[in-house]
Amino acid sequence: MLFMSAAMNYLFFSWIGVTVVLLALVIYGNTLSMREEDQLYLNAAEEKMLAYDQRDLIVRMNRLMRIIMGVAVCCAVLLVATAGAWVWIGFHS
Repeated sequence: MLFMSAAMNYLFFSWIGVTVVLLALVIYGNTLSMREEDQLYLNAAEEKMLAYDQRDLIVRMNRLMRIIMGVAVCCAVLLVATAGAWVWIGFHS
C-alpha cells in the first residue's frame, strides 16, 4: 500500500508540473495572439516587411497550438491516472 501512495504522490506532482507548463504555454500563446492583426492594409513597400512578419507569427501560433494540445492531453491523462490511483487506494484501504 505504501508503494501505491508514493506512486499517487508522483502522479499528483507530475500533474501539477505539466499543468504549470500548460498554463505558461497558454499565456505565451495569448501574448502572441495580441500581436496578430485581423486585417493588414499594406502598400507594395510595406508588404514585404509586415506581411512576412504576420505569416511568421501565424506559423508560430499554429506550431504552439499543436504543442499546447499535446501538453493538454498529457495533463488530462495524468489527472485521470491520479484520480484512478486515489480511488484504488480508497477502495483497498
